[in-house]
Order: sequence, then structure tokens, then C-alpha cells
Amino acid sequence: MKINHALAMALSALSAGLLISCVKPADDNKAAEVDSEKVVQDSPADVDGASAEKIVAVDISPETQTTYLTHVADEIVIPAYADVAKQSDLLNELAQKHCQQAPVSGDELQSLRAQWLVLAQAWASAEMVNFGPATASMSNLYINYYPDERGLVHSGVADLIAANPKLTPEQLADESAIVQGVPGLEEALYANDTLNAGQCAYVISATSALSTRLKAIEKNWQQNATELLAIDKTAESDRGLNQWVNSLLSLIETMKSNAIDQPLGLTGKAKGHLPAATAGQSRAIVNAKLDTINKAMTDPVLTAILNSNGESKVTDNLSTALADTTTLLAQMPEDLAKADKADQKALYDHLTTVTRLIKRQLIPALGIRVGFNSTDGD
Repeated sequence: MKINHALAMALSALSAGLLISCVKPADDNKAAEVDSEKVVQDSPADVDGASAEKIVAVDISPETQTTYLTHVADEIVIPAYADVAKQSDLLNELAQKHCQQAPVSGDELQSLRAQWLVLAQAWASAEMVNFGPATASMSNLYINYYPDERGLVHSGVADLIAANPKLTPEQLADESAIVQGVPGLEEALYANDTLNAGQCAYVISATSALSTRLKAIEKNWQQNATELLAIDKTAESDRGLNQWVNSLLSLIETMKSNAIDQPLGLTGKAKGHLPAATAGQSRAIVNAKLDTINKAMTDPVLTAILNSNGESKVTDNLSTALADTTTLLAQMPEDLAKADKADQKALYDHLTTVTRLIKRQLIPALGIRVGFNSTDGD
């Protein structure tokens, strides 16, 4: 079952679109270099085609940027990784408790599934950080191998359990990204109505290996936040504030494309599957990501920076768009595939509104620019 690591990483990168996402049309790359205020002047400031409104960049001192980025590290990034590590530990403890005597079914299996969903939502939140130790070596794919467009997780986990019914955390850690992390656990917990001894061994080993990986990421951030967020180098145009805001933009763009548009076939042929498709919990994952964006974009420290020139239009517009999107999502089924096509398209359009507000209002207001990895195309 063991897969060559180089091959596994290449497959992972291809499936996640990482090997091709860096390539953008020449016009898009050129547009990203244009002065931010000119971009806003040449583009509608809202998504309804209203006349363009000039966005005046806030004067942010190096000290203010340092204070804000320190706040981001201490109050947003590190707690996010700490929470997902905690939820993985809790699932591991629960599995050890319930798996003392297999098979596991009924209420005990339901409690494992419920804790898995909490874990999956916690990681969905932590994915807002698309730089640093979680992504530098593609270890994020060992935590969440998605999108799995070829269905490799389903067959991979089943084959691994069949080949090694007494799997240990150490053995699992040497396996491919395909059979590890949140999707692998979903497959084991939701594939059947009972867990046999081999599946129990897998869940215990997978949560242990996952916790080890997550705690290493959290520790790295605790020790190296200044360097990772470029807190002491805020003048660099592609680091610091620029990198952080574009990371949030990347999260919502990737979610819109990989977790909604492509699996639902909204703008083209259906491709891949919704997040947490086996569990039927795609809404919960999308909601966790949306909630993360909402908290980050309406963070009081950031809001104070944006409002320092007496203009609250940017924050008001973003808050309204995010609230509208959250309200729509709450009215949809737990499995977004079961939603009306009109509601699916409306969700896609709402997210488009949010991304345009970030690009055309928030980013110019902060005096930064849309990053090279922006994929939405608006």
C-alpha cells in the first residue's frame, strides 16, 4: 500500500491544483501590478454596475502594521492551529474509549462522527493560512487531501485497512497523503454503519498521526511567527499585510471554485466532489470557512485601521455581503448537492460579490495589491 513519497506528493499537488494554479494569463499578471487606486477607478466599486467610487488608501504606519500582524499571529493564526490539534486529540481519545471492544456502532459511532465534524470544521478554519509550515512542504495535503477528483481516498483507505488491520500511528505516518488526515477519517467513519477492529485501529492511528503533525505546525508558528508573517518587515510589498490579506482572498476563491462551482457544475462540467461528501456535511465545511473569513474581515483591530480616516464604507460593505452569504447558506440543506440549483448559483454569486469587494475595496483601502495567486478571475 505504501506509495513513493515523490509520486504521492505529485499526485496530491495535481489533485489540489497546486501545480497549475501559479500560472495566470499575462493580462491578469499585468493587472495585479497596476496601482491599487487606479484599479478601483477603472473598475466598478460594487458588483451592481454602479459608477466607480475612488477608494483612498489608509495611511498605515509600520508600527500599526506590526501591531496588527502580531494580533493576527497571537489571536487568529496560532489559536486556529491549536484548536484543530485539540479536536484531533479529542477524537483520538474518543476512539480509544469506544474501540476497546469492536465492532462499534449506534450512539458510539455517532459520537465519533460528531467529533469528526468538529475536527473537519476546525481544519476548514485553519486553512485560511495558505503559507507557512502547513504548506511549505505540502504537509497540508496530509491533513486534508482535497479535492480528490479521482476518488483515491476511498479506495486507498479501504486497501490500507485490509492490508494492515493492526495499523500503528508510526506506520501510518510513513504512508501517502492520500490515506491520512481528515478525509481518510471521514471515509473510515462514514463508509459503514459499524467499525470493525481494523477500522478502529485506523481511526486511532490516523488521529494520533494527525495530532502530531498539527502540533508541530502550531509549535512552529509559536516560535517563528515574526518571520512567518514578516511582522518585522512590513515594508516588503509581497509579505506582511499583503501576504495575510491575500491568503484570506485565496481561501474564499479556492472554496468558491473547488468546493462549490466545480463539484456542483455551476459554470461548467461537474468535476470532483463537495467537501465532506461522504458525510453529507458540505454546508458545515463551507460555513466554517465563511465564518473564518467573516471574523478575519470584521476583526476589530482591522476595522479600526480601515476606519481611521473616518470612512466606514469598506467595512460596512464587506460586513453586509458576508452576512447575506451566511444567511443564504443557513437556509440550504446540510448536503449542498441537495439544494435547489437556483440557491447553489445564488451562493456562488454571493461569494463572487465578497471576492470583488475584497479586491476592489478592501485591498485598495489597505494600500496593497491583489497577489499573483489570485485565481478568481474577477
